[in-house]
Amino acid sequence: MILPEAYLGSEKAQTHQVKVNPAMDRYLLEGIFQEVEGFIYVEREIESGIRQGLIAALDLEHYDFGVDSHSLIRATEGTIVDRLPPRIAIRKGAPLELPHILVLIDDPGFSVIQPLSENKGKLSKLYDFELMAGGGHLRGFHVEDDNLEHQIVNALAKLASKNWQKDRYGAEEPPLLYAVGDGNHSLATAKSIWETIKKDVDHNHPARFALVELVNIHDPAIIFEPIHRVLMNVDFNLRSEMEMFFDGELEIEHLSDYPSLRTRVESIEGNGQVFGWLNGSINAAVKITKPPHTLVVGSLQKFLDMLKGKYPSIEIDYIHGDEAITELSAKPRNSGFVLPAMDKYKLFESVIKDGPLPRKTFSMGEANEKRYYLEARKIK
Repeated sequence: MILPEAYLGSEKAQTHQVKVNPAMDRYLLEGIFQEVEGFIYVEREIESGIRQGLIAALDLEHYDFGVDSHSLIRATEGTIVDRLPPRIAIRKGAPLELPHILVLIDDPGFSVIQPLSENKGKLSKLYDFELMAGGGHLRGFHVEDDNLEHQIVNALAKLASKNWQKDRYGAEEPPLLYAVGDGNHSLATAKSIWETIKKDVDHNHPARFALVELVNIHDPAIIFEPIHRVLMNVDFNLRSEMEMFFDGELEIEHLSDYPSLRTRVESIEGNGQVFGWLNGSINAAVKITKPPHTLVVGSLQKFLDMLKGKYPSIEIDYIHGDEAITELSAKPRNSGFVLPAMDKYKLFESVIKDGPLPRKTFSMGEANEKRYYLEARKIK
């Protein structure tokens, strides 16, 4: 019922794509789904703890993924429009959506989701099982209590109020309640479809809404992991290119091993920005003394984008985890760039004041901690 992202741009994409909607139709006809209406409270046991979430449908009329967006729901990183067509091709004829979307709320008082945890005894359990591939344990509870439902809605309304947002962020900007943490292109696909069909359908057509999991950025189980970069097919002097791009405002410190490099990259001492540089013979920390962007990931991405324009044969890959970055960086003609983790508590203020972050700035946990495709919703 999904098109794996790994298939995008490959020969498998078209072959698999034509099977998706018939599979959804068949499953609906066979009645394999348990249908419920309302919020679902979820608990996900992962390595960092128990992540609490709330399955809800967001109104796409309040979402704009443009770089100048001031909508209530916003992307946290730039949307690559070229990635939308294959997703649109599936969703526009699909009877169901299966979301892979995590949306962050900034709720320091734990007023939205935490009360559901404290009242689990009042909720009926929908599922409780171990996920595949080391994904941890997942539990879901149906929120049928009207008082709890009203409490959720009122708490969200308070977080969206202009006064609360002004006190919180010190800005007069329009409120940002929902920040898309993962799955932005899936949500942008839903928005694109809705904009195409809304003039021809009922105003409250189910496609106007998109199913997501809301999570509180203050949840201790939510860890922002860095997304590293690997350059492939490097047949030029990379150091010279770095020095030219950054006008010689670089300090390169060679280190003895990767753990020392990670420690140096994560250090916030002094001015400037620091990223790691790896290949077979280099294990170094690179400090930009006059960075061109407010975030180190932005400064590095500007450099990599310049290289891609100058040397079209190179490829840039985005990598999660220490093992993957060290392994790939050791291959011939490859160079890796190690980035620090972003401070998650700066996310909302940064998006409000500066707009979407550079692409692939952060990852919410490791790959096996992402959302699994479990809940579906009718969109026809």
